Amino acid sequence: MLIRSGDIVEVIAGADSGVQNRVIRVDRGKGKALVEGVARVYKHVRRSQKYPQGGRLSKEMPVQLSNLLYFCSSCGRGVRLGARFRDDGSKERFCKRCDTTAGEIAPAKAAHAKKEST
Repeated sequence: MLIRSGDIVEVIAGADSGVQNRVIRVDRGKGKALVEGVARVYKHVRRSQKYPQGGRLSKEMPVQLSNLLYFCSSCGRGVRLGARFRDDGSKERFCKRCDTTAGEIAPAKAAHAKKEST
């Protein structure tokens, strides 16, 4: 699960297929993400002090991570992400289509650094 909150993603399945928007929150345990403006449902609320008008509230519901693709700005489309180690030992996400980096996952570790031969 390489999609993180703040990423721009494209929905590839469901009623909102083709929509591109920002990820608000990711629930790794359930394998779902909350995407801005996607999978909206109505919640009916009674009149109360918090909602004096009452009525229908529109809110987003979580979407399966398998139905989302990371939107690569250099490719201009939804792509799959991969993970790899850099030469200094840090781990990064990268676009599998155009090979550009999509941000760092983990800081550098000496165990994963490439050994320089002299």
